[in-house]
Amino acid sequence: MVIRTIDSSDNAQIENIIKTVLIEHNANLPGTAFFDEQLGRLNTAYQEEGSVYYVAELDGKVVGGAGIGSILNGPNDICELQKIYLSESARGKGIGAALLNQCLTFAKQFGYKACYLETMPQLVKGLKLYEKMGFSMMDEPLGDTSHHACNIWMIKQL
Repeated sequence: MVIRTIDSSDNAQIENIIKTVLIEHNANLPGTAFFDEQLGRLNTAYQEEGSVYYVAELDGKVVGGAGIGSILNGPNDICELQKIYLSESARGKGIGAALLNQCLTFAKQFGYKACYLETMPQLVKGLKLYEKMGFSMMDEPLGDTSHHACNIWMIKQL
């Protein structure tokens, strides 16, 4: 497995993975990543300071990704874990945890004090991973992520 930053040649593959996973879980709803405007150009969307998007390759094929970004109208010292999705063939192999750890390492090095995320009950495996990695539930969302279909909010102190 290789984890590296995204480049333009990865955009279509990551977009396909994200949309496929959301369709698979009946979560391809307005207010989710499925409809994010930057979905087809993630390599440019993660160029601002304090953000990064990683892709995971398995046997030379992109099988997933995850990113860190700021939260619009949110606290400056809290980042958001964004668009962490894995193709079905990549699940259960530790790739999600590796991507998450890479993202948290970046967040700590950048100086963020906590990492926030939003998810939905349909994405059960992701939810279990977040709990295992030390994220705890919150009562309300932070900032304005435009993901109003996500009704689970979690945070981890760094």
